[in-house]
Amino acid sequence: MSAAGRVVIDLFTTLDGVAQAPGGPEEDPSDGFPFGGWQAPLIDEAVGAGVDEAMRDMDGLLLGRRTYDIFAGYWPHHTTGPEGAIGQLFNRIPKYVATRDSGYPLEWEGSSRIGDNLAAEIAELRTRHRQVNVIGSVDFVQTLLAERLYDELRMWVYPIVLGTGKKVFPTGAAPANLRLTTAPVVSDRGAVLLRYAPEPGTPQTGTMGE
Repeated sequence: MSAAGRVVIDLFTTLDGVAQAPGGPEEDPSDGFPFGGWQAPLIDEAVGAGVDEAMRDMDGLLLGRRTYDIFAGYWPHHTTGPEGAIGQLFNRIPKYVATRDSGYPLEWEGSSRIGDNLAAEIAELRTRHRQVNVIGSVDFVQTLLAERLYDELRMWVYPIVLGTGKKVFPTGAAPANLRLTTAPVVSDRGAVLLRYAPEPGTPQTGTMGE
Protein backbone atom coordinates (compact mmCIF):
# COMPACT_ATOMS: atom_id res chain seq x y z
CA MET A 1 0.00 0.00 0.00
CA SER A 2 1.36 3.41 -0.99
CA ALA A 3 1.57 6.37 1.37
CA ALA A 4 -1.31 8.08 -0.45
CA GLY A 5 -4.11 6.75 1.75
CA ARG A 6 -6.80 9.27 2.64
CA VAL A 7 -8.50 10.18 5.92
CA VAL A 8 -12.10 11.25 5.28
CA ILE A 9 -14.39 12.75 7.92
CA ASP A 10 -18.13 12.11 7.44
CA LEU A 11 -20.62 14.16 9.46
CA PHE A 12 -24.27 15.12 9.58
CA THR A 13 -24.78 18.64 10.95
CA THR A 14 -27.48 21.24 11.44
CA LEU A 15 -27.32 24.72 9.96
CA ASP A 16 -25.85 25.98 13.23
CA GLY A 17 -23.15 23.31 13.13
CA VAL A 18 -24.52 20.82 15.67
CA ALA A 19 -23.38 17.26 14.94
CA GLN A 20 -24.45 15.60 18.20
CA ALA A 21 -26.61 12.47 18.12
CA PRO A 22 -28.21 12.69 14.66
CA GLY A 23 -29.15 9.01 14.69
CA GLY A 24 -31.25 8.58 17.83
CA PRO A 25 -32.10 9.79 21.35
CA GLU A 26 -29.68 7.37 23.05
CA GLU A 27 -26.74 8.05 20.73
CA ASP A 28 -25.23 10.85 22.81
CA PRO A 29 -27.45 12.37 25.50
CA SER A 30 -24.52 14.10 27.23
CA ASP A 31 -25.14 17.55 28.71
CA GLY A 32 -28.86 16.86 28.55
CA PHE A 33 -29.02 17.15 24.74
CA PRO A 34 -32.77 17.16 23.95
CA PHE A 35 -32.70 16.61 20.17
CA GLY A 36 -31.18 13.14 19.76
CA GLY A 37 -32.38 11.66 16.45
CA TRP A 38 -32.87 15.02 14.75
CA GLN A 39 -31.79 13.63 11.37
CA ALA A 40 -34.29 10.77 11.21
CA PRO A 41 -37.32 12.77 9.97
CA LEU A 42 -35.21 14.37 7.22
CA ILE A 43 -33.45 11.38 5.68
CA ASP A 44 -34.09 10.79 1.96
CA GLU A 45 -32.78 8.88 -1.04
CA ALA A 46 -30.13 11.46 -1.95
CA VAL A 47 -28.57 11.27 1.50
CA GLY A 48 -28.71 7.47 1.39
CA ALA A 49 -26.95 7.47 -1.97
CA GLY A 50 -24.35 9.88 -0.58
CA VAL A 51 -23.68 7.57 2.36
CA ASP A 52 -23.23 4.63 0.00
CA GLU A 53 -20.80 6.65 -2.13
CA ALA A 54 -18.83 7.70 0.94
CA MET A 55 -18.27 4.06 1.87
CA ARG A 56 -17.31 2.85 -1.58
CA ASP A 57 -13.54 3.18 -1.04
CA MET A 58 -13.53 2.70 2.73
CA ASP A 59 -11.16 0.00 3.96
CA GLY A 60 -10.62 1.29 7.52
CA LEU A 61 -12.77 2.90 10.20
CA LEU A 62 -11.44 5.43 12.73
CA LEU A 63 -13.67 6.43 15.65
CA GLY A 64 -13.72 8.31 18.91
CA ARG A 65 -14.54 6.35 22.05
CA ARG A 66 -18.22 7.19 22.31
CA THR A 67 -18.98 6.42 18.67
CA TYR A 68 -16.87 3.25 18.84
CA ASP A 69 -18.92 1.99 21.79
CA ILE A 70 -22.17 2.72 19.94
CA PHE A 71 -20.99 1.02 16.75
CA ALA A 72 -19.49 -1.97 18.59
CA GLY A 73 -22.78 -2.56 20.36
CA TYR A 74 -24.86 -2.26 17.19
CA TRP A 75 -23.21 -3.30 13.94
CA PRO A 76 -22.09 -6.85 14.85
CA HIS A 77 -25.82 -7.65 15.16
CA HIS A 78 -26.96 -5.94 11.95
CA THR A 79 -25.44 -7.80 9.02
CA THR A 80 -28.67 -8.63 7.19
CA GLY A 81 -31.71 -6.68 6.07
CA PRO A 82 -31.71 -3.04 4.90
CA GLU A 83 -28.54 -2.22 6.86
CA GLY A 84 -26.79 -5.49 6.09
CA ALA A 85 -24.30 -4.13 3.55
CA ILE A 86 -23.09 -1.47 5.96
CA GLY A 87 -22.92 -3.93 8.85
CA GLN A 88 -20.93 -6.42 6.80
CA LEU A 89 -18.49 -3.72 5.70
CA PHE A 90 -17.96 -2.36 9.21
CA ASN A 91 -17.46 -5.83 10.64
CA ARG A 92 -15.03 -6.83 7.91
CA ILE A 93 -12.63 -3.88 7.83
CA PRO A 94 -10.12 -2.88 10.56
CA LYS A 95 -11.44 -0.55 13.24
CA TYR A 96 -9.33 1.96 15.18
CA VAL A 97 -10.49 3.70 18.34
CA ALA A 98 -8.75 6.89 19.44
CA THR A 99 -8.00 6.69 23.16
CA ARG A 100 -4.96 7.06 25.37
CA ASP A 101 -6.35 4.40 27.73
CA SER A 102 -4.19 1.34 27.06
CA GLY A 103 -6.67 -0.81 28.97
CA TYR A 104 -9.70 0.28 26.97
CA PRO A 105 -11.78 -2.81 26.09
CA LEU A 106 -11.81 -3.63 22.39
CA GLU A 107 -14.50 -6.26 22.05
CA TRP A 108 -15.40 -5.64 18.41
CA GLU A 109 -13.46 -8.07 16.25
CA GLY A 110 -10.78 -6.37 14.18
CA SER A 111 -10.36 -3.42 16.55
CA SER A 112 -7.18 -1.78 17.80
CA ARG A 113 -6.26 1.37 19.67
CA ILE A 114 -4.44 4.53 18.60
CA GLY A 115 -3.88 7.79 20.44
CA ASP A 116 -0.41 7.80 21.96
CA ASN A 117 1.06 9.78 19.06
CA LEU A 118 -1.86 10.65 16.82
CA ALA A 119 0.04 12.32 13.98
CA ALA A 120 2.48 9.43 13.61
CA GLU A 121 -0.24 6.81 13.97
CA ILE A 122 -2.45 8.39 11.32
CA ALA A 123 0.56 8.64 9.01
CA GLU A 124 1.00 4.90 9.52
CA LEU A 125 -2.68 4.26 8.76
CA ARG A 126 -2.24 6.09 5.46
CA THR A 127 0.40 3.55 4.43
CA ARG A 128 -1.91 0.62 5.19
CA HIS A 129 -5.24 1.83 3.86
CA ARG A 130 -6.73 3.30 0.74
CA GLN A 131 -9.31 5.31 2.69
CA VAL A 132 -9.96 5.51 6.42
CA ASN A 133 -13.31 7.07 7.30
CA VAL A 134 -14.10 8.92 10.50
CA ILE A 135 -17.83 8.82 11.21
CA GLY A 136 -19.49 10.94 13.89
CA SER A 137 -16.98 11.16 16.76
CA VAL A 138 -17.43 14.92 17.11
CA ASP A 139 -14.93 15.45 19.95
CA PHE A 140 -12.27 13.45 18.12
CA VAL A 141 -13.04 15.20 14.84
CA GLN A 142 -12.29 18.54 16.46
CA THR A 143 -8.78 17.28 17.20
CA LEU A 144 -8.30 16.06 13.62
CA LEU A 145 -9.47 19.40 12.26
CA ALA A 146 -7.29 21.44 14.60
CA GLU A 147 -4.19 19.40 13.74
CA ARG A 148 -5.10 19.05 10.04
CA LEU A 149 -4.89 15.28 10.19
CA TYR A 150 -7.45 14.70 7.47
CA ASP A 151 -7.82 14.91 3.70
CA GLU A 152 -11.51 15.59 3.23
CA LEU A 153 -14.34 16.88 5.40
CA ARG A 154 -17.75 15.77 4.12
CA MET A 155 -20.79 17.31 5.78
CA TRP A 156 -24.47 16.87 5.10
CA VAL A 157 -25.85 20.18 6.42
CA TYR A 158 -29.56 20.08 7.28
CA PRO A 159 -31.92 23.10 7.19
CA ILE A 160 -32.69 23.10 10.91
CA VAL A 161 -31.31 25.09 13.85
CA LEU A 162 -31.10 23.46 17.29
CA GLY A 163 -29.33 26.13 19.30
CA THR A 164 -27.65 23.59 21.56
CA GLY A 165 -25.38 20.56 21.27
CA LYS A 166 -21.84 19.69 20.25
CA LYS A 167 -20.68 21.65 17.24
CA VAL A 168 -18.18 20.71 14.58
CA PHE A 169 -16.52 24.12 15.01
CA PRO A 170 -17.17 25.26 18.58
CA THR A 171 -16.00 28.53 20.07
CA GLY A 172 -12.21 28.34 20.26
CA ALA A 173 -11.81 26.11 17.20
CA ALA A 174 -8.46 26.51 15.44
CA PRO A 175 -8.59 29.08 12.59
CA ALA A 176 -8.19 27.30 9.25
CA ASN A 177 -8.62 27.66 5.52
CA LEU A 178 -10.60 25.06 3.60
CA ARG A 179 -11.30 24.54 -0.10
CA LEU A 180 -14.60 23.35 -1.57
CA THR A 181 -13.64 20.38 -3.74
CA THR A 182 -16.88 19.66 -5.61
CA ALA A 183 -20.17 21.37 -6.34
CA PRO A 184 -22.65 20.95 -3.47
CA VAL A 185 -25.33 18.25 -3.72
CA VAL A 186 -28.83 19.20 -2.54
CA SER A 187 -31.29 16.56 -1.35
CA ASP A 188 -35.06 16.68 -1.76
CA ARG A 189 -35.41 17.57 1.93
CA GLY A 190 -33.00 20.49 1.65
CA ALA A 191 -29.85 18.90 3.07
CA VAL A 192 -26.67 20.08 1.34
CA LEU A 193 -23.56 17.93 0.94
CA LEU A 194 -20.41 20.05 1.28
CA ARG A 195 -16.98 18.54 0.65
CA TYR A 196 -13.86 20.38 1.77
CA ALA A 197 -10.12 19.81 1.76
CA PRO A 198 -7.72 21.57 4.16
CA GLU A 199 -5.72 24.47 2.74
CA PRO A 200 -2.43 25.89 4.08
CA GLY A 201 -2.32 28.94 6.29
CA THR A 202 -4.95 30.68 8.35
CA PRO A 203 -7.70 33.15 7.36
CA GLN A 204 -6.46 36.58 6.32
CA THR A 205 -8.16 39.91 6.98
CA GLY A 206 -8.54 43.11 4.99
CA THR A 207 -10.75 46.09 4.35
CA MET A 208 -13.61 45.97 1.86
CA GLY A 209 -13.03 48.11 -1.24
CA GLU A 210 -9.23 48.15 -1.04
